[in-house]
Amino acid sequence: MSDTNIPVPSMVSAELPSPVPVEEYERCAVTDVLRRIGDKWSILVIVLLGKRPYRFGELHRGIETISQRMLTRTLRGLEHDGLVHREVFPTNPPSVEYSLTPLGHSLLGPLSALADWAVEHQPQIAAARAVRHDAHTHVADRDFERD
Repeated sequence: MSDTNIPVPSMVSAELPSPVPVEEYERCAVTDVLRRIGDKWSILVIVLLGKRPYRFGELHRGIETISQRMLTRTLRGLEHDGLVHREVFPTNPPSVEYSLTPLGHSLLGPLSALADWAVEHQPQIAAARAVRHDAHTHVADRDFERD
C-alpha cells in the first residue's frame, strides 16, 4: 500500500444496496451485536466482568442505580449471547458468580477502541452539539417571532 492510501475498515468498504432492505438490516450481525451491547447497562457489566468475576450482589452494589431486575435481565441477555458465564456454587444458600467467557473477553478490545475514540473526540462532538443547538434555537426564535 502506498503512503497516500488510507486503509478503510471492512465495515465501511462493504457494498450496501440503496436503499438498504429492512430484512438485511434486521439480520445484520453488526446490528444484532449493537442492540445487545448498546443498551444502558451491558457495556458497564462487560467492563466490570472483564476485570474479575463478580457475585450478583457485588455487581448490584457496584452499579449505583441499576435495579435487581434490570441487572438480572442484562446478565441473562449477555449469558444468552455467550458473552457471560454463570456459575452456581453448591453452598447454602447457593452462590452465583458471573464472569466473561472467552467470547466476552474478545469484545473488550473493540470496546476499548470505541471508548478511546469517544474520549478523544468528545470535545469535538460536544462542540458540534453546541453549534447545532444554538443554530436550532436561533431558527426556533425566528419562527416564534414571525407568529
